[in-house]
Amino acid sequence: NMPPPTKKIKSEATKEIVPDANIIVQFKSSSGEGTGPQIELPHRASPQQLELLLNKLIKADRAEKRKRGDDDEDDENDKDEQTPFAFFIGDQELMGEIGDFVREKGLSAESALEVVFQPRAAFRVRPVARCSATMEGHSESVLAVAFSPDGRRLASGSGDTTLRFWDMGTQGPQTECRGHGNWVLAVSWSPDAKYVATGDMDGVIRLWDPETGKDLGRCSGHRAWITSLSWEPAHRCYPSLHFASGSKDNTIRIWDAVTKQCLRTFSNHRMMITQVRWGGEGLLYSASRDCSLSVWDADEGKLVRTLAGHGHWINTLALSSDYALRTGAFDHSASTPATVEEGKAKALERYQEATNNLPERLVSGSDDFTLCLYEPSKGKQPINRMTGHVQLVNQVSFSPNGRIIASASFDKSVKLWCGLKGNFLATLRAHVGPVYQVAWSADSRMVVSASKDSTLKVWDARTFKVRVELPGHADEVFCVDWSPGLGVSVASGGKDRCLKLWRQ
Repeated sequence: NMPPPTKKIKSEATKEIVPDANIIVQFKSSSGEGTGPQIELPHRASPQQLELLLNKLIKADRAEKRKRGDDDEDDENDKDEQTPFAFFIGDQELMGEIGDFVREKGLSAESALEVVFQPRAAFRVRPVARCSATMEGHSESVLAVAFSPDGRRLASGSGDTTLRFWDMGTQGPQTECRGHGNWVLAVSWSPDAKYVATGDMDGVIRLWDPETGKDLGRCSGHRAWITSLSWEPAHRCYPSLHFASGSKDNTIRIWDAVTKQCLRTFSNHRMMITQVRWGGEGLLYSASRDCSLSVWDADEGKLVRTLAGHGHWINTLALSSDYALRTGAFDHSASTPATVEEGKAKALERYQEATNNLPERLVSGSDDFTLCLYEPSKGKQPINRMTGHVQLVNQVSFSPNGRIIASASFDKSVKLWCGLKGNFLATLRAHVGPVYQVAWSADSRMVVSASKDSTLKVWDARTFKVRVELPGHADEVFCVDWSPGLGVSVASGGKDRCLKLWRQ
């Protein structure tokens, strides 16, 4: 008997077939629905050609639905509009000719290839390349930076007990807000951009008006420092009214932003809460140093389930819908909705577009060097336990389109993972110190990392290479954020007490 062919022989055979053979593909949406029939393509077909073909198939499908009376959309929209798409085979984005991809991955050209498409952002963010402003004012380390949902303002919290607002138009200071008696550890904008909540080392939360910098009042109740703040999504409550806080006192509290009253207190955690996230499905997620993740009914404060998976402190959480939840009704044009109804409807539309009718996914990062990916509305076991880091994972973040997860670690690397299944994609190495935070560009094409080595680096999420190196800080860079919308600015802050703005 002949032995079965080895991998080498198989791949050689594939090389023989692919150059001459056509490749049969089936287009599928992210939710798994087939679009059009199976199509035979030449092996030289590029992503641009696939995009033209898919747009034609979608238009033909809409025309057919209109004939049957199933589609009410105005056919004016179909005349010249070309939707840009990204194409994925398995977990990898198709970057070149389809034949080269099939040959490289050793895939069979005999059976139909599933090509998953996802609409790209309707705009392209250019990489930031220079420090456009160094904004001084804080007298201690900058511990938190956050752009407003419309990208017009920046808020920073510091060890000097102040919150500062900065104007992105003038790239200068707007207001200094005093009121806290200890380090400001957490800064969070409401999705309608009307409030900023801050939490300090004493367990005090304060609310501020970003327009005037006025102190709107204090929320008292926590007995130890505030670790995390998260607002109720705009598509569930508009204008913004409620937010959640997590604390070192092991509890989670829900607050009313108008009355400053605590509406609910709940917890099943035995140690400090490290992160809270208010999801778009009515669930609230909490992570703790007791190695557990809890899922709560946000309206009633009831425990829905506890998620298993980690063997050490959990440091960080991220949701696949984070970007849509953060920006609410503001799209890349940053225009403010005219009415409450319009705001809520726009926020819901953007949330549904971001989730693509798939369940929300949650990823966690831990001191056990691993990440766990969950679909919390479905079950308590992780879809994938992602290993590879060799030091603690400090932060995790989903790309705005939900397709990629970036993890920052004390092992001096950033790793990228598939946002749907959790499969490993790449390790980004260039930092010479622990990586503290990462932030995504609004079009999901780039990610910026901030490190103890005093630099920031902008990475290309498709080629996995450094696009731009950004030295300039005099010491460790603790925090970084990329502005939403058109993503023209990156802001960073750290031990040198300066905020730096980076632009194209």
